[in-house]
Amino acid sequence: MSAKTATTDHPIHKLLAERWSPYAFQERRVLEADLLSLFEAARWSASSYNEQPWNYIVATKENPAYFQQLLSCLVEANQIWAKNAPVLALSIAKLRFTLNNQENRAAIYDLGLASGNLVVEATARGICVHQMIGILPDKARAIFSIPEGFEVWTVLAIGYQGDPKTEERDLSPRQRKSLEQFVFSGKWGNPAPLVT
Repeated sequence: MSAKTATTDHPIHKLLAERWSPYAFQERRVLEADLLSLFEAARWSASSYNEQPWNYIVATKENPAYFQQLLSCLVEANQIWAKNAPVLALSIAKLRFTLNNQENRAAIYDLGLASGNLVVEATARGICVHQMIGILPDKARAIFSIPEGFEVWTVLAIGYQGDPKTEERDLSPRQRKSLEQFVFSGKWGNPAPLVT
């Protein structure tokens, strides 16, 4: 799928190694059947008490008015490249449990898991997803009439990888922290023996 497959220190699934977030997208349309499968993958994600607190507002270029509305909810720097993606999806978390209206401290975590499932399914289909926190949540709330108790988090640009030469950032090497920098044991900052 990509020349940017991760060079890992330990073996991981091919789909996880191939996943990355390009800035360059082709004009090519994402089929409705593929989009349905991406959101089906999100649907079957794990969640605290099976609350499933995730919501998505989707806009494709087949409906230019909706696409422009969603695009306008991105900060300007993200609009510049995301306008080329054929699909945008706004991710939203429900902050309270349906059963008892108590705070759901796992809501954002669960939204992330659902989006993670979506990304893996996309990668398996040769589709790329670039997630952005650089958005205008209050504008999105107003445009899409998002009720209180729901929090706007990210926008996902979904489509097929474009020519990396059109986006210099797509040519830079992938980098990650080492396991020693985030897998601890005994106390904070002490690398676990497993990773040393």
